[in-house]
Amino acid sequence: MNIRFAKELPADVRLVAMIADADTLPGGLPQTVTEGASASRFAGKSGQVFEGFAEMDGKVRRIALSGAGKPDDKERLANLEKAGAGLAAKFLTSGEKTMAVDFVKSGLSAEQAAAVLMGLRLRAWRIDTYRTKLKDEQKPTLTEIVAVAAPEGTEGAWDDAAAVALGVEFTRELVSEPGNVIYPESFVERCKARLEGTGIEITVLDVPAMEKLGMGALLGVGQGSHRPSRIIAMHWKGGNDGDAPIAFVGKGVTFDSGGISIKPAGGMEEMKWDMGGAGAVAGTMLALATRKAKANVVGICGLAENMPDGNAQRPGDVVTSMSGQTIEVINTDAEGRLVLCDALTWTQATFKPSRIVDLATLTGAMVISLGHENAGIFSNNDDLASDLLDAGKTSGDSLWRFPLSPAYDKLIDSQIADVKNVGPRYGGSITAAQFLQRFVENDTPWAHLDIAGVVWADKPGATWEKGATGFGVRLLDRFVRSTAKG
Repeated sequence: MNIRFAKELPADVRLVAMIADADTLPGGLPQTVTEGASASRFAGKSGQVFEGFAEMDGKVRRIALSGAGKPDDKERLANLEKAGAGLAAKFLTSGEKTMAVDFVKSGLSAEQAAAVLMGLRLRAWRIDTYRTKLKDEQKPTLTEIVAVAAPEGTEGAWDDAAAVALGVEFTRELVSEPGNVIYPESFVERCKARLEGTGIEITVLDVPAMEKLGMGALLGVGQGSHRPSRIIAMHWKGGNDGDAPIAFVGKGVTFDSGGISIKPAGGMEEMKWDMGGAGAVAGTMLALATRKAKANVVGICGLAENMPDGNAQRPGDVVTSMSGQTIEVINTDAEGRLVLCDALTWTQATFKPSRIVDLATLTGAMVISLGHENAGIFSNNDDLASDLLDAGKTSGDSLWRFPLSPAYDKLIDSQIADVKNVGPRYGGSITAAQFLQRFVENDTPWAHLDIAGVVWADKPGATWEKGATGFGVRLLDRFVRSTAKG
């Protein structure tokens, strides 16, 4: 979606949109529009859209009003995003190629106007790569937004926001692609291609390099696939020389069959998005580099495909992680923590980060606990947890904190190894986090985000179409802005 700015309404644009507050229509509207909005019970509620036709400046134009709720609502920015998103949902396949958003009498600030544009752009994203027989009325036509008379400073605010939108879109792209297109090697190549020229330094570990480092946990997950595992590290050095980086670590299981502990057939196709944590990390790094964030950040993705061939690891196998800890593999479908534990150890040994945040579609138990409304957060550090919770509230990628406690450790004690990779059915998300905590060294502030319920949606949301949501990018970007002042 191309967004450009103009001082006046272009004469050749037929579709004109305006933002309307609750119970207040913009001034100067043609009578047919005001009466039509009233008759349609348009009240300016958040996300409510009205469409009519009227003569303006001697031309018949298509007029749209999009509700933004009450001006004093504490969710004002989110409501303005919904107003923009509502316009995208309504007119993306309308036959119109260009929409003018008229800010002349909006009364919005630059930040608020940029929020409208953000909602428009995010809601307009979709992936049609493999759809070859769409009817004309199903095909997107709207490709350009003209922001007319936007408040002073909006262009600068939008440049900043657009970098984040780019990261969200990249994450959605990675998560949406099928497993035969995105696998460990192609994930790496796609990241290289998208990050080229951004200033990010990229390091890739192949199987021999990981074998040399002793990453038996991660390699065990991928040994049943003919797609070799990988680790990619993306290092952005925008802060002060010598400052320890923040580390974001993503689970990247590009397809999860469950391995020998194979999943049921129904819904298994959705396991292409089991790399949603890695996708969020890659998108975040693109966003930070594009907007030239003044912070040192490294993004690490542990990448593997979990398949059940004759070489796959078995339930009961014992593997040795890079940390030296041995792991009894009780269930090969609890593979994400095996990928992450070696990625966490390598991250700490290589980059000496000041704080670590890992993201993973780790447990179905998290979906049972929180549904699709929040991601779960576990942390060994209250300050870090508070910073992430605040970033979640501001960005809209919301989090809910869960406990960590030594009392849960006994549930994953193994009789023949240092730890087993699953505990009992109850407390599954907590025992998974307890497992990961065993690989955090020297009391490094660490948080684990279980995002299993929020990376994919089976119905459209406020700013996304059905499918990949891009969850995590806006959260991590806001976290960096707030804590690293970047």
